[in-house]
Amino acid sequence: MSRTTTPLPTPRADWALFLDFDGTLAHIAATPCGVSIDPRLRPTLAALDEALGGAVALVSGRTLAQLDDLLTPLVLPAAGLHGLERRRADGTIARAQEPAAEITAEIAVVRQRLRAFAARVPGVLLEDKGLSLALHYRDAPERQADCLRAADEALAASGGGLHLLEGKMIYEIKSDGTDKGTAIEAFLAEPPFAGRTPAFFGDDVTDEDGFAAVNRHGGVTVRVGDGAKTMARWRIASVGALLTWLARVPEAIAIDAKNNPAAGSER
Repeated sequence: MSRTTTPLPTPRADWALFLDFDGTLAHIAATPCGVSIDPRLRPTLAALDEALGGAVALVSGRTLAQLDDLLTPLVLPAAGLHGLERRRADGTIARAQEPAAEITAEIAVVRQRLRAFAARVPGVLLEDKGLSLALHYRDAPERQADCLRAADEALAASGGGLHLLEGKMIYEIKSDGTDKGTAIEAFLAEPPFAGRTPAFFGDDVTDEDGFAAVNRHGGVTVRVGDGAKTMARWRIASVGALLTWLARVPEAIAIDAKNNPAAGSER
């Protein structure tokens, strides 16, 4: 469905901007803690936040704490763990309901099995996020089939309240009920996002729920990188290309706001 690398839409002052992190704003690293931040990222995000009146949010599989550590001292509205936790624009935190005892037990089963698997397979890393578990195999791509088998078997042994997400060199198991699309929908029901046109930028299969939600609102959806089939309506070539483009967005928004004074106001 997506277009190729045709020019992206002209930024508008009425946008609500949603951004995935790994693979979108930062290059994916071999391990979650190995990511490096482009020097342009923090000032660009701060300028976007100011230009859009605070209607900028990160929507990530990382935890809120991880995002804050990477971007300190900048603190933005954000959804972490694919929507299981969310910081509103006013700074309050919304979390998915405390998992029922059976979900906690199911996660414990998966944790035990995947921890044992990762311990015996060189190059495979288990990232324990508490409410979700991510099996990374970027350092052992030849073990993809083994990782999928291990994730499927752990899921089958756990019960019926969890599901598997497949991403770039990662299999993640989490509870049902939230995804990046539901996180974006929640932001769009609150100020300063409400009444604006959503624009979402992502790079992976886990971003497709977000693309679907934004498309339903008639918004802008952009996939970073080449390759896989996507519901995004536009593509941009790389993380670097996106950062260069985002750096120009505040100026474009200022021009749009000048030409359309009501564009950035809440409706």
